[in-house]
Parts: sequence; C-alpha cells; structure tokens
Amino acid sequence: MSDVHELVEARLRTALGEPVARAAVTFLGADRIEVLRFLDGDIVRYATLGMSAHPMTDQAGSSSDHRPPTSPMAAPPSVVFADPVRGPRAELLLSLRAGRADTDKVLRPLAVLAASPQVEGVVVAPGASLDTGEPLWPGAPFQSVLVAESGGLVEDLELDPPMDPVRFLPLLPMTPNEAAWKRVHGAGALEKRWLTHGTDLRDPLRASVPLH
Repeated sequence: MSDVHELVEARLRTALGEPVARAAVTFLGADRIEVLRFLDGDIVRYATLGMSAHPMTDQAGSSSDHRPPTSPMAAPPSVVFADPVRGPRAELLLSLRAGRADTDKVLRPLAVLAASPQVEGVVVAPGASLDTGEPLWPGAPFQSVLVAESGGLVEDLELDPPMDPVRFLPLLPMTPNEAAWKRVHGAGALEKRWLTHGTDLRDPLRASVPLH
C-alpha cells in the first residue's frame, strides 16, 4: 500500500504544487493520516494523505449523513474489510480563503474525517454529509461538510487493476442551517441554492445561504 501512498502524494504535488506544511494524526485501529497544506495565491488548500491506503467498505450501514468519531482513540470496527483490494478509495480536499480565520486548526478534524472509513467502516462518497461534532476551526460557523464530486481540482488517480481509482473529493463547509436543510431537500438542492446566490464557498466567515 506504500505504493498507493507515494502515487497519491505525487498526484497532489503535480496538481497543487509543493506543500508548505504537513501534519499527521494516528488513530487506534487505523493507519496514520496526514494533512498537507498548499498555498495558491490567496487560497489555502488542505489535502488528506493516507485515507486511500485501503478501499472503503460499508460495515456500519452508513447513510448520506454521517458523524465520524472525534476521538483518535475510537474503537476499530468489529468486522474486517470484505476485500482488501477492491472498493472505492478517496482522499479529501478543502479550499479556503487564507488570512481570514485560523483555518490551520482544521487539520485534525480533517484527519478525523479521513480516518472514518477505517475506524468506523463507512464509505465517504459525493452527496454525503460529514459532521465533526465541533467547529472545523476556532470560531468557525461550520461543523459539517458536504462531499462534492471529484475530478475538478485534482484528477482521479488510476491504479493497477483490480484496484479502484483514488478519487479526490472536495469538501464544502455547511452551516448548521444548511446541513439541516440538506437533510430534507438533498445535496443537489443545496448546491443549487449556493449557485443561485453566488455563495463563496471558500469564505471561512460566510453566512448561511438564504433557504426560503
């Protein structure tokens, strides 16, 4: 699996440049998760590294709304992966405007989200809501994110068969009102609201989009 790790980091460097910082968190029952920090003008981008080391398998009956454990000592799932090779693989991406908030504190919550497939046996996929149970960074108006489609900022990474490609999934922070509205109306409806109102999803201080 070290080969996957190296290929993923190479893809991130090709797409985002050289990381300016990196941090690592180790969770009981899971491999080490790193979070790399990149700068692109006034945009800071955070990317997880290590989530894709294993394929994701739904061992917990996961739904489109999921709250992963907030403790690095969370217990591992009671069942093992049905297939150690086949299954979806992903890493997480978060882009924010730099200098407006202490967003570097998001590193640990991101690592928690990236570890949830190994720790809890869930599949993270586009359209899902992920809740950290706490603000993404101090004072953040968000504690949950919407998982968006891959293929934009970082192209999917093809692996040798029979392994599935690694998909780089953008995370879109949601306010509590947006998260509640999404649970009722769906991800597509919320994304349409954001688009209609020209919402700057990279603004770490933004208010909720009008929902009426």
